[in-house]
Amino acid sequence: MRLPQLALLALTVCPLLTGPAQAAPCGGDFQSFLSAMAAEAQAQGLPDSAIHAFLDNAQLDPKVIKADHGQGFFRKTFLDFSQALISKSRIQNAAIYSKKYNAAFTAAEKKFGVSRGIILAFWAFETDFGQVQGTFDTRNALVTLAHDCRRPDIFQPQVLAAIALTAKGDFAPGQTIGAWAGEIGMVQMLPRDILERGEDGDGDGKITLKTSAADAILSAAHMLQFYGWRAGEPWIQEVTVPQNLDWSKSSIDTELPSADWAAMGVTAKQGNLANLPASLLLPQGRKGPAFLVYPNYKVLFEWNKSFVYVTTAAYFASRIQGAGPYDAGNPDPALSPEQMTTLQKKLAKMGHDVGKIDGVLGALTRSAVQVEQQRLGLPADGWPTADLLAQL
Repeated sequence: MRLPQLALLALTVCPLLTGPAQAAPCGGDFQSFLSAMAAEAQAQGLPDSAIHAFLDNAQLDPKVIKADHGQGFFRKTFLDFSQALISKSRIQNAAIYSKKYNAAFTAAEKKFGVSRGIILAFWAFETDFGQVQGTFDTRNALVTLAHDCRRPDIFQPQVLAAIALTAKGDFAPGQTIGAWAGEIGMVQMLPRDILERGEDGDGDGKITLKTSAADAILSAAHMLQFYGWRAGEPWIQEVTVPQNLDWSKSSIDTELPSADWAAMGVTAKQGNLANLPASLLLPQGRKGPAFLVYPNYKVLFEWNKSFVYVTTAAYFASRIQGAGPYDAGNPDPALSPEQMTTLQKKLAKMGHDVGKIDGVLGALTRSAVQVEQQRLGLPADGWPTADLLAQL
């Protein structure tokens, strides 16, 4: 394992990875942008050979911007999203890969405390266990997103990390391909995460996330541990809730001891409630599936910011480790994207912070919905309905 070398490079690169490159203006002339990125890389002591190898032939990729603006699947409900992603074949393949790479999963759990179920779930969703790793030129994807003004603070440091990986011989500019957002390999990690938390799981002296399942498994575990994963603890558990519950408590922001939930009549569908702080999650309101989520669940938002993605991955991981199929219930119909946009505009006009008005039911919109449901005397479960929209 090359941990000493990784640690040294992390020390070299980390100062600049805390924010955007200081001299690289976004959105302007592309060649000027590349020159500014080169100057920033030089200021951080990265070798000229790697800087030129990475930046000299870099190009903007309009397909990357199109993909970034077109993430429509995040508008799906939890039921639609989870039923689309969790197939019988994926459940079967998870069992196959769990057995095939048992040694790597065992090592990941021993070293980093991360359960194999969550790694298998992300591995399945990100690349179908390495089968679909993306077709975008990673260098061009990174510089395109770093040049774009939406999130330069995220992607400019990733460009610099990729230059550091180039210097190590672990990135081939113009040859490395991956996802549109610059992620690489079986579990789709960004260059900075590879640089700082990549693991040589197969002992060959290299970190090769595109072809080595063991490297990918150990690296994913290291990343989750870094973001706060707590060894030996669950992350999500399906529950049954009484119909007279105070629905205003059903929020990811409301955390209570599991004993308090039990006192309110919340019971586990399988086994017992964990003796941990927990939040009651109703992805589609009180008439749909119900889960208690524990501290490890929130760690998963460091992997992906989407509520439906994280909740689906968490649930799938629990299925892989023995949980049964959820009870879908009979939730009220979801608002259309147009209705959701109208709802967000109304809530914003009333003074609520709903974040970006984009037709996506995010955490801020859910919180605002709950406040208005309480004000109107409706069940405050955070699930927006046509009736709520009409009353507003």
